[in-house]
Amino acid sequence: MRRLPLLTTASLFLAIAHASAEPNPPNVLLILVDDMGFSDLSCYGGEIDTPHIQQLANQGLRFSQFYNTGRCWPTRASLMTGRYPHEAGHAMTQGERSPHRAYQGTSPELGLMIPEILNPAGYRSYHVGKWHLDSRNRTRHPIDTSPEARGFHRSYKIQTQHNFFNPWKIIDEGKLLERPAGSSPMGDGKYYLTDDLSEKTIAFLKDHSDHHSHQPFFLYLAHTAPHFPLHARQEDIDRHYDRYRVGWDVIRQKRFKKLKQQGLIPSNTKLPSRDPDTVPWDSLSNKKQEKWTTHMAIHAAMVHRVDQGIGRIIQTLENLNQLNNTLILFLSDNGASAEYLIRGDGHDPNASPGSGASYLCLEVGWSNAANTPFRMHKMWTHEGGIATPLIAHWPARLNHSHSDRRISHAQGHVVDILPTIMELANTTLPKNAPPVSGRSLAPVLAGKDLPNPDFIFWEHTGNKAIRVDDWKLVAAFGEPWELYNLKKDRTETLNVIEQHPEKVKQLKGLFAKQAKAQGVVEWSTLPMSKSKPSDTYRKK
Repeated sequence: MRRLPLLTTASLFLAIAHASAEPNPPNVLLILVDDMGFSDLSCYGGEIDTPHIQQLANQGLRFSQFYNTGRCWPTRASLMTGRYPHEAGHAMTQGERSPHRAYQGTSPELGLMIPEILNPAGYRSYHVGKWHLDSRNRTRHPIDTSPEARGFHRSYKIQTQHNFFNPWKIIDEGKLLERPAGSSPMGDGKYYLTDDLSEKTIAFLKDHSDHHSHQPFFLYLAHTAPHFPLHARQEDIDRHYDRYRVGWDVIRQKRFKKLKQQGLIPSNTKLPSRDPDTVPWDSLSNKKQEKWTTHMAIHAAMVHRVDQGIGRIIQTLENLNQLNNTLILFLSDNGASAEYLIRGDGHDPNASPGSGASYLCLEVGWSNAANTPFRMHKMWTHEGGIATPLIAHWPARLNHSHSDRRISHAQGHVVDILPTIMELANTTLPKNAPPVSGRSLAPVLAGKDLPNPDFIFWEHTGNKAIRVDDWKLVAAFGEPWELYNLKKDRTETLNVIEQHPEKVKQLKGLFAKQAKAQGVVEWSTLPMSKSKPSDTYRKK
């Protein structure tokens, strides 16, 4: 009889130990920004004030070789489905113009998205911000692809943006808001979209804590910043203006040096030549230098405002005692944009730059700097278009306090996000669901080595690439193939295609096989191929 309490105590100890060995599934906060360059963040070589994202990096893990698809909606489709864009039906969004399934802008009915997979495992799911996965042709494709139809319990969706101070349409849990209360066309009111998205995220987190604290959550925050139009609060613009007076050439050099110091690129990496569509900063007149300085200051201000919101979100999670077991993933949907466009409410040349009455873009010179150390921009499959920062933060399971553990050089792609979350949530795909294209990065988060994927594949508007181990075969639309050894030449400065014919043959064959399997169509045969991405450049 005297042994019974001892046995009970031992059994209790073993139960506690077993429970601690199998922690509860994590909350997941997935933060996606829009058109941010690889080196914009301070923890990726940049000079923009991003202290809260820096904190996530310092306490978590940064990836140096993580990839997106090169553009907004294909990345979002891959992120949500774990499949390459063509497989997910989102190679393009203009479904009414293409008879090909991969280009019609709707996810297949069996293409299950993250919340549809997590919810049966006990999660509640929330969406805030950009969605960009709706078909433009509901007659041909009546499938409902709204966030609510794809498993999100609550959604605050930017339906039509165009103006950060006065967005056109927001759908708040099914209710259409046109020009939200407090917004102002001139940007002189209290409303600013990035702040609104941050505060809505905080509201969802608090409501979840109040009413569903027994369930883990998945929250997808898809910011529209720093996508054009360049709109920002004046105090944030003023905060960053002076540091960009030195121009894009000096900023590229400073970022390049810092990236090496941080260990994100090898010390022997070469910085590519300035983009051929721009000019030396010193060749610009003082007036033009002032103009372009303002463009980059606004871009920086937009990234800074995202960071400020993340700081408030982190504090909210901490106040709710949820930060410890929340996996935060932060990344960008593509590289910085070199586009020059005027849409939405138009551009008043007499308006204050960055105000709601202006419509400015980053354009090619500063996009080249934002994507340091890489070549090319959004829409291209060279590294400048497809390389993205990825930061993972999870105090309960991921706290790399030693500097040699804060950076992972494992190869990854946005198709890996869904299988990673699935493994951590201890759930699987439903029966009869199509397989995902990605693989789980959970071993990397646990500090383990992970073999390279069999391949990573890209195709967008005729720009194409495939990577196997350290070899990458890449071509811009209408241009010949190029071959790079990314271990020796991550910045794609030395084309070695003539020296390795067998490797070229192997990679060409694999690309052709995957293109056929995924439903890729020769771009020149499609009606939207008449214009090239570079047609949107304003040459300088």
